[in-house]
Amino acid sequence: MKMANNTMEAKETTDKYDIARIMGSLYGDGITGLKAAFPREWAAQLHEDVMVAYEEALKRPGGAVGRGPKRHYVEIHPEDIRGFVELCIHPWVVAVCEAVLGKQYKIVEIGFDVPNAGALNQPWHRDFPAPEDTIEGRRLNSLAFNLTTVDVEEDMGPFEIAPGTQWDLPEGFEHGMFPPKTLYPRYEQRAQRKYPKMGDISVRSALTIHRGTANHSNKARPALVLGVDAPGANNAERHDLQVTRQYFETLPQTVRDHLTCRVVDRLEPIVQAHTIEGLMMGEA
Repeated sequence: MKMANNTMEAKETTDKYDIARIMGSLYGDGITGLKAAFPREWAAQLHEDVMVAYEEALKRPGGAVGRGPKRHYVEIHPEDIRGFVELCIHPWVVAVCEAVLGKQYKIVEIGFDVPNAGALNQPWHRDFPAPEDTIEGRRLNSLAFNLTTVDVEEDMGPFEIAPGTQWDLPEGFEHGMFPPKTLYPRYEQRAQRKYPKMGDISVRSALTIHRGTANHSNKARPALVLGVDAPGANNAERHDLQVTRQYFETLPQTVRDHLTCRVVDRLEPIVQAHTIEGLMMGEA
């Protein structure tokens, strides 16, 4: 894939954004977003790159990991998409990371989810067990940014989240991630479905209880995922971020400083280490 020239200049500074509102949203609801962060043309280019990577991953053993019937997650290399640098240096992304995770935040994951036509409701879940920093210290030490590559409509299986549940203690949670079905009424009462458009960005705590809903359309709903950690978080252990030396040398220093990655002579196929077995069955 061809890489972008990285010429998009940030016209805004991080000072523009209301840090109290960002922190209030993520510590309160557990999710927030920015509309029209990128031009639709940028999102269309992202869609092209994601679909090429998806097709390649489906051909490779272990390249696409199941997240339920007709759903996959694919972890990719930063240089697989042309907009990686533009995403990392976007002033809102930087402002969110610095506000919640601190100035020494680390980018640990880049990948995408694809709920295809016919995907079922996922069970309510977290993406990984809550760490002690959150359970005991009441601090968020990781964030997940999401960018849709299509305009999301009601029948496409929109993402659904139960605001405020990032603080729920994992009592009775299977593997620390899957709450008992007796709690489902609580989540359904709080549930909010999200309908982002191409160019929008959202960010959430991966601990906020959420699920993908059933895709009744004949279209896929790809969404890019950028995972970011605070110092001391260990989510990098679940991933294998790699860049080639040649690519690394082209990156701005501000991006290099925030990457937790292997710098290699030749990219290796990623063996996904973060499987979520509880999502494989799905729900009707």
